[in-house]
Amino acid sequence: MPGQTTPRERANVLILALGQALFLIAAVTVMTLSGVVGERLASDPSLATLPVAAMMIGTLVITLPASLFMKRFGRRTGFLLGAGVGGFGGAAIAAVGVFAEAFWIFVLGNLLLGAYQAFAMYYRFAAADVASDAFRPRAISLVMAGGVAAAFLGPWNAHHAQALLPQTPEAGPYLLLGALALLAMLLLAWLRVPAPPAAERAISRPLREIMPRGRFVVALTTAALGYAVMILLMTATPLAMRQAGFDMGQVALVMQWHVLGMFAPSFVTGHLITRFGLTRVLAMGNALVLFSVAIAAHGETLAHFWLALFLLGVGWNFLFIGGSTLLTTTHTAGEKGKVQGVNDLTVFTLVAAGSLLAGALLRPLGWDGLNLAMLPVIAVLTVAILWLWRDDAHAPERA
Repeated sequence: MPGQTTPRERANVLILALGQALFLIAAVTVMTLSGVVGERLASDPSLATLPVAAMMIGTLVITLPASLFMKRFGRRTGFLLGAGVGGFGGAAIAAVGVFAEAFWIFVLGNLLLGAYQAFAMYYRFAAADVASDAFRPRAISLVMAGGVAAAFLGPWNAHHAQALLPQTPEAGPYLLLGALALLAMLLLAWLRVPAPPAAERAISRPLREIMPRGRFVVALTTAALGYAVMILLMTATPLAMRQAGFDMGQVALVMQWHVLGMFAPSFVTGHLITRFGLTRVLAMGNALVLFSVAIAAHGETLAHFWLALFLLGVGWNFLFIGGSTLLTTTHTAGEKGKVQGVNDLTVFTLVAAGSLLAGALLRPLGWDGLNLAMLPVIAVLTVAILWLWRDDAHAPERA
């Protein structure tokens, strides 16, 4: 029957969702803990968020080579390489940095965890590869939903896994991340990604023909700017909360709800896109980010942090899944390696900049000023979404 999913499709999506969950536990641990550890280990307090930024820089450097590598050697090989070298290796080196009280070794470990992220960011595109056209929005959404587990386990790992090693508590979470990366490798070994038809692989336009097209620009803008705003505010949150007098348990609670907001909507985001259209979902995501900024700028109570970060997570979900889904409509199978690579390279250029600037901007601007500084970016997102709305309205005329 048309639209019916096969057992292999469902198995592949499940493997990718579990892989996503295991990777995101690592990412959320870094976001929650690495800035705090960095502040303790660094000789200069302004370098506190450098370990978090290092993960993003590692992602930035590896993301395009990762896409081209997987185009040649396959998704599964690339995912195994990322989890092994980046996930296991990076977590082990980060733990060594904590044991040795060595800031730059700790930064190196986080940098390698960025390589893990560079490969893992393609899980959502692999979901598109293994799914039929009708199942594709839901497949991408369901893989992103793997992050729901990370919403609970990431902050839990950052806080409670410190009890594993009472003498060097901050090393415990990173050692556990190494074990989870090995588990991810066992799961990903069962992934099977079908090759696209030869005729479809043969179609490949140069990037100069694809990139100026409006829908590609909107897909890139919504994913990249939405992610950059989210990561900047997310990275700054633990530091802002600690400065406001909150303890690590309260920081972990807010981060947990933020990550839950990022990924729990994924169970329905694909359905919402199918029912209401990409443009409406992107517009809702942008509105939620705006509401988040307004709430954060209004006060620094636990309730303000909690609600602002939760809405920021939901807004990011709509923008990122919507932008990723839109991107899959702008290229052929033969073009996906370079198009997806350029997309994620751009995304993580901005994400790395956001995470690196978080600590530096928080000091002079304060938490409320940092949030208000996001308004020009939200204005750019609004313009991009309005363009897409207009393009959708003219689509029947071009048909």
